[in-house]
Amino acid sequence: MKNNIEKRLAERFSLELEGKVKVSGENGDSTLELMTRDICSGGAFFYTNQPMPVGIKVKVDVVLSVEQLKKMVGTKALLEVSGKVVRSEKQGMAVCFDKEYLLSPLSMSS
Repeated sequence: MKNNIEKRLAERFSLELEGKVKVSGENGDSTLELMTRDICSGGAFFYTNQPMPVGIKVKVDVVLSVEQLKKMVGTKALLEVSGKVVRSEKQGMAVCFDKEYLLSPLSMSS
């Protein structure tokens, strides 16, 4: 019998948010502009047909534009966090976030 118990510790939200996933390599930096499928405080799943290998360290920028967040900071906000790819599959990749992050307001022109 298959075990279907949810192992996540944080609530997951089905949100499609703009994101940039950056990786530094021997041949320089590479940045992918992607959309999330879902996100929680511990990580996010990004749609891509070219997922990065499991274990690779990445830096992630996600633009948060949820209405409640706009009311709190008066504009859009940028979440900057690092993490690593923990799952790659045909439709994308899952990134587990590190505990340290930066959440800062963005001007409306960004």
